[in-house]
Amino acid sequence: MTLAELQALERDFLMPTYTRAPVEFVRGEGCALWDSEGNEYLDFLAGISVVQIGHCHPRLVEAVREQAGRLMHTTNLYYTEPAMRLARRISELSLGGKVFFSNSGAEAAECAIKLARRHRPGGEIVVLEHAFHGRTLGALSATPQPDKQAPFEPLLPGFRVVPRDDPEALATAVNDATAAVMIEPIQGESGIHPIADELLVRARTACDEHGALLIFDEIQCGMGRTGQMWAFEHAQVRPDAMLVAKGFGGGLPIGACITTPEYADLLRPGDHGSTFAGGPLIAAGALAVLEVVDDPALLVHVADQGERLAEGLRELPVRDVRGRGLMLAFDLDCAPEVASRLLLEQRLVVNATGPRTIRLEPPLVVEPAQVDDALERLTAVVGGKQT
Repeated sequence: MTLAELQALERDFLMPTYTRAPVEFVRGEGCALWDSEGNEYLDFLAGISVVQIGHCHPRLVEAVREQAGRLMHTTNLYYTEPAMRLARRISELSLGGKVFFSNSGAEAAECAIKLARRHRPGGEIVVLEHAFHGRTLGALSATPQPDKQAPFEPLLPGFRVVPRDDPEALATAVNDATAAVMIEPIQGESGIHPIADELLVRARTACDEHGALLIFDEIQCGMGRTGQMWAFEHAQVRPDAMLVAKGFGGGLPIGACITTPEYADLLRPGDHGSTFAGGPLIAAGALAVLEVVDDPALLVHVADQGERLAEGLRELPVRDVRGRGLMLAFDLDCAPEVASRLLLEQRLVVNATGPRTIRLEPPLVVEPAQVDDALERLTAVVGGKQT
């Protein structure tokens, strides 16, 4: 089908919830994408931190192919080996407690909200300004962005919002009625804003003092994205529960809410569920992704290439280069127009998170030459610094 035919189908049969660029991608390999006309693109978005190990990684492809030929779905009313093995692997790799599998990050956030309310019935959940935890109604209630919330009010009550750069305000907001504090160690959808270590430490202290849960949302910043397996490792602040998704499946739909051992049994039979989550096909794929990402050499590579990219971005006429590892952003005027030009003129896939911010999140396997190539394509659109 032609692009025009696809656009006609979208117009007639899809709810208008997305603004799509006029490109149809048909194939991917590593950090490369190809469109329906045979043009090759350099992918520096990775499906928004999803295609963590690159497009069509052989280990992931083989794991999915092999499992699809044996068993794709039963239900969580029965045992399947991939789900049990994946639960052990992701628990041992993170907080050491128990896991609830979901289909997405938003569903993982819903589980965390229920976990908090089981921990302290009726308790408030403290969140940060500019946070983004998902678009389902509970996760949206934890996402204090008026443009996203207003059309769907009334929302779930019981959320208290504090500034993302004020540790004292957060500590003051937490009291004996607080069920949890929920934080993205690096805010992703608001434009890649790392939360200061001081605030994370104060959150941990305040939760300990008042018996509240500390929940970290690592849906976008986890799974090796920052050069550590988990973003919380940079501040050495351990949460009581953690949300993962996106890169967890390498392109397959999976999320998880993971606890420490102390809070592993808060939820009870019947408290939560999901028809498809943790199915054998998706779990087998996620196991393959973990085999690739859980590699100290790869994490060093991520840190090195992230610094290479950040240094190159600082040589461009842009503002406020920020982030960690291969989770970076910068500001400039007319970001959506710049992102469109990069896609259509330079065939570089990036994302504008707002009117002034460009986000870059290439696959973790990106090579130095590809980082340099991306910087050249960026320079062609935004120019170089005047000397």
